[in-house]
Amino acid sequence: MGLVLYNDLTRRKEEFAPVSPGRIGFYVCGPTVYDYIHIGNARPFVVFDALRRYMEYKGFEVIYVQNFTDIDDKMINKANQLGITVKELAEQFIEAYFEDIIPLGVRQATVHPKATEHIDDIIRLISRIIENGHAYIIDGNVYFDVKSYPNYGKLSGQSLEELQAGARIEVDERKRHPLDFVLWKAKKEGEPWWDSPWGHGRPGWHIECSAMAMKYLGDTIDIHGGGSDLIFPHHENEIAQAEAATGKQFVRFWIHNGYLLINKEKMSKSLGNILNVREIRKNFQPLAVRLFILAAHYRSPLDFSDDSLIQATKSLQRLRNCYSDLLFYMERSQEKNTPDTWLEDVVNNGYKRFCNALDDDFNTAGALGAVFEVVRDLNNYLKENETLDKQALIKSKDFFETVENILGVIGINTIGEEFAGTLSSSEIEGLIKEREAARKKRDFARADAIRNELASKGIILEDTPLGTRWKKKEQ
Repeated sequence: MGLVLYNDLTRRKEEFAPVSPGRIGFYVCGPTVYDYIHIGNARPFVVFDALRRYMEYKGFEVIYVQNFTDIDDKMINKANQLGITVKELAEQFIEAYFEDIIPLGVRQATVHPKATEHIDDIIRLISRIIENGHAYIIDGNVYFDVKSYPNYGKLSGQSLEELQAGARIEVDERKRHPLDFVLWKAKKEGEPWWDSPWGHGRPGWHIECSAMAMKYLGDTIDIHGGGSDLIFPHHENEIAQAEAATGKQFVRFWIHNGYLLINKEKMSKSLGNILNVREIRKNFQPLAVRLFILAAHYRSPLDFSDDSLIQATKSLQRLRNCYSDLLFYMERSQEKNTPDTWLEDVVNNGYKRFCNALDDDFNTAGALGAVFEVVRDLNNYLKENETLDKQALIKSKDFFETVENILGVIGINTIGEEFAGTLSSSEIEGLIKEREAARKKRDFARADAIRNELASKGIILEDTPLGTRWKKKEQ
């Protein structure tokens, strides 16, 4: 069996296969760009970036679309407060989004569409919904008629009555049903607007995602991802309007990550516990944040705290130190006449457990557990064996690089640089050579002084039969 994913639409695990063999259409709801992204935003971006990487590793071509909502009530209010245009506000925070998310190892999407650049697509989609009898017009506003769509509530698994009882609904006496939602908003004074068959106005939030997803991925897409908070009403409404327009299934697999808690409390503005990624990055390494997010199953609640980030930082350093040790010994080892089958078995079994975990509903927690078991055994192997098998070490290196390509939690390309503290790797190597020269002269005071100087900067030295190597201290 291949990749199995939990489908929120059917409420069960299903083996995944795309509509078009070898090609996956993957849409993820992006940010509304009126502020810096917070740690809750970052969770789906990291999770779905890793899932995309895994699908590409398995040989699929992934068309990955993540939008920017750049017209919205919150944006209009924020722009008015700052005395700038909505477009200027959007440009500022789209740039800030990339500044914050790229250090977390999140790659850019195949396409990052903006709602304001797809007004014509949105208008065409609304027109189809009206033509099919699923929407009505009042005073230049276009509303979706939820009672006209029999399957409304299928993602939430609730009836109209149940949804209405549990929803916070904006009161509008003009609507036929309280859950009817706006597709097109008539122009208000001081707001951006576009021309349409129904008069000047702007799109509603829900219609933007359906229009952009269908524009780039077709009427039926393979996967739609987002946070659990988007299931109702946003994703429920996306399904209704898209399927009302086309008569086809809109999304085959709906995947949602669990809530993020802050010190065991739900993150909310009312509690004042919104943590921006920008602020977190000032105190913690970005890849530690990524590792923290992926160390839990994506559907589980995730509790953020300083202690959890400190632990993730230690785990990150352990990964990086092990890989760094591996490179050090690879350069100095030789091929054995008799290969070290024990280490090869460790790596082979670790790889199988790693892939099996990811194939089982993308269980990154289980996958990382397999990785750290390999790290433990490899560390012991490097310490306990005087002669090392180069081929077995190469196989270990390949394993680490596979983990990096899929989960992106090691930062292989920055080993020896990013976390060297106040010293560059070349400066550290220079001090090590100076220490070696001092030891040859039996100037042990100078040699100890250099070791202590490096230790004060978080760099520890290990003297091995193959030479002295350095690593970042695991705090």
